[in-house]
Amino acid sequence: MSTDATVLSTLTADKSGHDSHSIPLALVTARSIDDVQATLRLATQFGVGVVPRGAGTGLAGGAIASAGQIVLSTLAMNRILEISAADELAVVEPGILNGELNAVLAGHGLWFTPDPASWAISTVGGNIATNAGGLLCAKYGVTRESVLALKVVLADGRLLSLGHRSVKGVTGLDLTALMIGSEGTLGVIVEATVRLRPVPSAPVATVGAWFDDVLTAAAACAAITAAGIRPAALELMDAAALAAIDAYLGEHLSERGNTFLLLQTDGAASAGEATAALTIIRSAGGDAELTADPAEGERLFSIRRAFHPALEAQGTVLIEDVAVPRSALPQIFAEIARIGERYGISIPTVAHAGDGNLHPNFVYMPEADGSVPPTIWTAAGELFAAAIRLGGTLTGEHGVGLLKRAWLRDELGDDQFELQRQVKAVFDPLGLMNPGKVY
Repeated sequence: MSTDATVLSTLTADKSGHDSHSIPLALVTARSIDDVQATLRLATQFGVGVVPRGAGTGLAGGAIASAGQIVLSTLAMNRILEISAADELAVVEPGILNGELNAVLAGHGLWFTPDPASWAISTVGGNIATNAGGLLCAKYGVTRESVLALKVVLADGRLLSLGHRSVKGVTGLDLTALMIGSEGTLGVIVEATVRLRPVPSAPVATVGAWFDDVLTAAAACAAITAAGIRPAALELMDAAALAAIDAYLGEHLSERGNTFLLLQTDGAASAGEATAALTIIRSAGGDAELTADPAEGERLFSIRRAFHPALEAQGTVLIEDVAVPRSALPQIFAEIARIGERYGISIPTVAHAGDGNLHPNFVYMPEADGSVPPTIWTAAGELFAAAIRLGGTLTGEHGVGLLKRAWLRDELGDDQFELQRQVKAVFDPLGLMNPGKVY
């Protein structure tokens, strides 16, 4: 346990850009399940709020601490406890980094498919707590599809073993799924049994394409999915995003077109799917290239991965996260443009176009106290309303955390909102788990 002010001051913010400016009571660095249980028993005894935290890479303020709270870090619980090639699963502690796990699994010919853009710095426990998505969701789904079982410590210190090692299991209510994406509000994830896949044996194929405008590119993405093609990744960046990346990398990508589309296929049908997608892209007016060279494919992916660092280099960023049905991609991009024009702001946007998840980014000058200007929140509120109106959601993968609490009831409605609060109270009757987040 640490009460060092310098250490504690690093826990008031995460990658969302939000800062509570309120130093927590203490940091507990857990190295075992026993450490987590002991901390939560004491927290319950003395009525102290607990903020579970991994690497602090969240984008919704879900792991931010405030005065009077204990931060319970699971970052040091980073062991791989088991790898079973026969059952295609691994048992891991929550603090292991996504990228480190896959580096070890590669030697077994296996792969943990969730691929958030922060895979090199985000933990598997954090991925599970937020039900993280990423670049490969179009084909492999979000983190939920890769979790078989969990061990979770409740607020009073009890340890629950949820789920199964078997592929199937329908005994009782699915509390495993309830924990995934619960953002630390129900308990602390201390162990996970995750589903693995064999590393694809066929070469991947990558398509990079440039379009004159984002609406045409979005329509091409919708046409690709409508044609039954399921790329592993289908990413789309608008003109503002591409211009920011050019400035950051010292490139001239925008000279080929104002919008960049990245597509990758894998598996036995990879070549055929990529060729079919290339035909659709070119028929829609895209200037496209296809490669099976891994180095060239990685170069194209590096353009996409540079998006967030490029915007951070420009100033403070509010990274938003809405999702719509894939067929509604052109409409939501049109809404983003309308909102940007109405408020006189640029909203660089990247989209996981294969599953309809967009990340409109607001680059802004903070208020004197470091907060987000009211105009930015008003614009973001219109964005959330547009996504819901189009049949989507105000968060596709980042979660609610602190930043989206004000709009949660708008999407859920009164009855579901209250029911969810009641479910939380069953697991955490004293309201000690990640207080102030989500609800």
